[in-house]
Amino acid sequence: MKLPHLILLLLGPCATFAADMFTVTATNRLSIARPAETVSIPWADVTRGLPHALSQHLTVKDAAGHALPFQVTGIVTNGIIAHSELLFQHDFAPGESTATFTVERTPNRITPPFPTKVFARYVPERLDDFAWENDRIAHRTYGPALAAPDIDHRGKEVLVTSGIDVWCKRVAYPVVDRWYNQGDYHRDQGEGMDMYHVGDTRGCGGTGVWDGHRLYVGGNYETWRVIANGPIRAIFELTYGTWDGGGVMISEVKRFTVDAGHNLDRIESTFLFAGNKPVTIGIGIRKNSAGAGEELASLLTTNAAQRWISQWEVQKKNGSLGEAVIIPGPECAGVAEDADNRLILATVKSGEPMRYLVGAGWTGSGQFSTRQDWDAYVAAQAACANSPLEITISK
Repeated sequence: MKLPHLILLLLGPCATFAADMFTVTATNRLSIARPAETVSIPWADVTRGLPHALSQHLTVKDAAGHALPFQVTGIVTNGIIAHSELLFQHDFAPGESTATFTVERTPNRITPPFPTKVFARYVPERLDDFAWENDRIAHRTYGPALAAPDIDHRGKEVLVTSGIDVWCKRVAYPVVDRWYNQGDYHRDQGEGMDMYHVGDTRGCGGTGVWDGHRLYVGGNYETWRVIANGPIRAIFELTYGTWDGGGVMISEVKRFTVDAGHNLDRIESTFLFAGNKPVTIGIGIRKNSAGAGEELASLLTTNAAQRWISQWEVQKKNGSLGEAVIIPGPECAGVAEDADNRLILATVKSGEPMRYLVGAGWTGSGQFSTRQDWDAYVAAQAACANSPLEITISK
């Protein structure tokens, strides 16, 4: 299944560029607002327009001439860093159909790093958690040290799960390091809190194999790899070892793309299993993530046309939390549930990536007040996923 990405239109192989500048036009086919849309330009196209370009000698400007924060991602291959994308963001107003930008070489001026809005890291000081965040929400998941038994009977926490946790933020700046250093993130001390209980459920967006009656799930992630880490986008991969998916031995690699300004992350899961027969995967949301006695209501919204499910949980003291999964593709195979999880289903083939969006939003952040607010946000994100920007590069 393919989640649409930005559509890049080059003006022919013989297009020419000014020596130190080229123009980028982003075309939007939707009438709704599209805040924090990430514009992506392959680095090869940047260097075609600006030969030998260096990220520290670039400026990206909007149509009003304002300099924009940008990021150049790089992927290490055989010990060599290869720049892959130039990224920057734009807030499309309702009805705004196009936006233009210039990318300029600044050989006599250094562009310093921009403040980061995204962050992802391995957390060895907390039983090898892996945590990530942007300016709106944070998450974590769990590694093999947490799953290991308490052999010495010293009270070590033991949890076997491939579920995803949610950390609710009141602030836009990064909190992951501070919360881990303090070690007391289950109480709101002004920046937010971890009010979400994953247990052995799917949490917010974990996967499993669905046989029509039961969900078969794997254990904690086994390895991790950070590919990009801000200031606009973080990319990382988690690998999960083989588990029994109801008679099908299956493994998974998850690639996360976390963009600033968004409550939903893009995930690309690649499953490996024997044979050519497709497998049905369930992507889940825990029905009741609150602590004991805290849950007042857990309400489900299903949108079959846009292929998403949304849950709204009302708690006694901590406010309300929305969670959602979007599968913007034809492989969406309906919805289901088990005792603990609400599921949206997709059919996958071995080795073929399954792309979907997962995330959460909290009333304490000030971004959402009601269930209707959250569902409207999810619907808008589904529409954007199915209508990518069209990007044109010109002289």
